[in-house]
Amino acid sequence: MQDFASRVNLQKLIDEKGLKIEYTPDDPQKIMIGSTDVNRPGLALSGFFEHFDPKRIQVIGNAEAMFIKKMPEDMRRNRLTDFLKLSPVTVIVTHGNEVDSILLELAEYFEVPVCSTKENTSDFMASLISYLHVQLAPQITRHGVFVEVYGEGILITGDSGVGKSETAIELIKRGHRLIADDAVELRKVSDKTIVGQSPEIIRYYIELRGIGIVDVRRLFGMGSVKATEKVDMVINLEPWVNGKMYDRMGLETEYTDIMGIKIPTTTIPVHPGRNLAIVLEIAAMNNRQKKMGYNTAEEFNAKLLQSMGVTDDSL
Repeated sequence: MQDFASRVNLQKLIDEKGLKIEYTPDDPQKIMIGSTDVNRPGLALSGFFEHFDPKRIQVIGNAEAMFIKKMPEDMRRNRLTDFLKLSPVTVIVTHGNEVDSILLELAEYFEVPVCSTKENTSDFMASLISYLHVQLAPQITRHGVFVEVYGEGILITGDSGVGKSETAIELIKRGHRLIADDAVELRKVSDKTIVGQSPEIIRYYIELRGIGIVDVRRLFGMGSVKATEKVDMVINLEPWVNGKMYDRMGLETEYTDIMGIKIPTTTIPVHPGRNLAIVLEIAAMNNRQKKMGYNTAEEFNAKLLQSMGVTDDSL
């Protein structure tokens, strides 16, 4: 299921970054930010507005604040009028600098939100851009269970009733962590990375058929849950089918495409008596080994071919 709400409200940004509200024309929860780009408006304050994007948050650092302060009052008013009449989504003043009185007056006139922070400009912009990239990343919601096992984010998929939640509970008992049960929000935060989390309303809860809803955080402690994690692999659970050929060597890697990114995938047949939690632990460790450049299946296959007298030249 695709989510199209790739926007974040100003109040959430204020709470996350500890911003001080200098002026806002409306409830900050109703002011929406939809761009991951952030701008320092030095050129705009000097009168150059080509390529100016009002959807970007405008950050006024020490240089811009001093530039505004040294302008003659008439020029300052004219330049700030030209800047603010374009209705930038939000203006943030950094370094604890006092917000210029004319800027504040014109912001109220043009209804442009103004906030401030004591953080230095470079650190604030770096954290702001990182935060916006996560919050505004393309997002889908997938049915499944998401757990962290030995540092690997494992998305467990499969039909309802196949045992995903029960496997997650066993993993939690073994010291691993739950991120999401039933619905997993997946965000593409870069060209190589998918990050998963739980919808807020069901965060830290897990459903077990016959028992009901369980609060994992209260039952197993804070160390049993985690808010977000990178998706490192997908484990697809399916009922064991007699006669079906399952991969026994692991030479070929399957992938699941999630928003254009290929995630290594393993299909595990579910059969009475199989300890799926241990199987997933081995899968997680094996996946880590592969990322570190060691592939057990390839090494074993090479030894097998060598024992049979088969060389690369003869293949």
